[in-house]
Amino acid sequence: MNNSRVNNVTMMSPRKTKGKRSDWVLLCLRLLAVLATASATIVMALNKQTKSFVIATIGNNPVKISITAKFHHTPAFVFFVIANGNACLHNLVMIAVDLFGSQFDYKGLRLALIAILDMMVMALAAAGDGAATFMSELGKNGNSHARWDKICDKFEAYCHRGGGALAASFAGILLLLIITGMSIIKLLKPNRINDIVP
Repeated sequence: MNNSRVNNVTMMSPRKTKGKRSDWVLLCLRLLAVLATASATIVMALNKQTKSFVIATIGNNPVKISITAKFHHTPAFVFFVIANGNACLHNLVMIAVDLFGSQFDYKGLRLALIAILDMMVMALAAAGDGAATFMSELGKNGNSHARWDKICDKFEAYCHRGGGALAASFAGILLLLIITGMSIIKLLKPNRINDIVP
C-alpha cells in the first residue's frame, strides 16, 4: 500500500512541476504584456507636436499660425489609449490574482473568469489597434477620393511616435493572444484536480 502511494507521488510530481512552470511562463507573458500596452498608452497619450505655418504674406512679412496635433483630436486614438490602458490594468490585476487568488477559488470559477476576461480584453485591444491603424494610414497617405489630405508630411515627429505606439500595441496584442490561449488550455486541461498530490 505504501509503495503504491510512493509511486503515485513520484508519478504526479513531474506534472505538478510542469504546471508550476507554465504558471510562471504565463506570469512572465503577462508582465511583458503590461510593459507593451503601458508603453503604447503612455506614448500615444503624450503624443503631440506644434508647428507654425505661413498662411499669408503682407508685404514682406509672413503671417504665421501655430497648429498643434494631439492624440485626443482623433476619437480613434482616444479609443486606442483607453483600450491599451485597460489591457495594461487587466494584466496587472491578473498577475495579482495568479499570485494571491488561488486561495479564493471556488470550484474552478476563477480560471473560467480569467479566460473570459482575457478574451474580452484581447478583443477590445485589437479593436483599438484596428481603429488607430486605419487613422494612421489615413494620416500618412490621405484619401484622394474623399479629398482628405495627409498630415504626416507636416507632423513627422507626431506620426513617428504614433507609429511606435502602434508597434508596441501590436506586440501587446500578440502577447495577449498567447495569454488567452494559455488561459483556455489551463481551464480545459483534463484532470486538473489530480495535479494536487494527496
